[in-house]
Amino acid sequence: MKTLEVIGFKRANLDSASLSELRESGNVPCVVYGPGIKEQIHFYSPIILFRDLIYTPEVHLVELNIEGTIIKAILKDAQFHPVSEMLMHADFVAYSDNKAIKFEIPVKVVGNSPGIAKGGKLELKTRVLKVKGLANDFPDFITIDISKLDLGKSFKVEDLADQKGFEILTSPNVSIVTIGVPRALRGKKGEEEEV
Repeated sequence: MKTLEVIGFKRANLDSASLSELRESGNVPCVVYGPGIKEQIHFYSPIILFRDLIYTPEVHLVELNIEGTIIKAILKDAQFHPVSEMLMHADFVAYSDNKAIKFEIPVKVVGNSPGIAKGGKLELKTRVLKVKGLANDFPDFITIDISKLDLGKSFKVEDLADQKGFEILTSPNVSIVTIGVPRALRGKKGEEEEV
């Protein structure tokens, strides 16, 4: 999994006026907490550094560089303005290489489904899966092969092969991908069954 560097600068003033000034100057107020950090660290980073972290379907580990102090972390939460959708705040959780963490990994669909060839529609039900393991063992994505899915069939979490190095926490009954039967084909399917 890729690691992105986010450069940060400590902030002492936590009042709302200081937060507004930070945002107006193109920065994002942030906080990092977790194992190895005695007290949460409040800092800010230029908003441009979040482009490849937030505005992408990929997920990344983060290396925070806060005034020379390096902290390995993951993005836990991002808050956006309800109207402008501008990034307002980011929460990071520190991790260590030898302790398991919970994370969300995106799914990637591969293969040619016979159901789609018959006119079915690919319906992605779940875009990410919750996992637990060591950060360095996480892949960039979890591959879902749909080459055996026919019309009306689903690929569920339980259909995934065991993953090396991490455990999937998402319920086994959750559908990841379904090949939907279009309305035009539903009538034909019923007629075929009657014959």
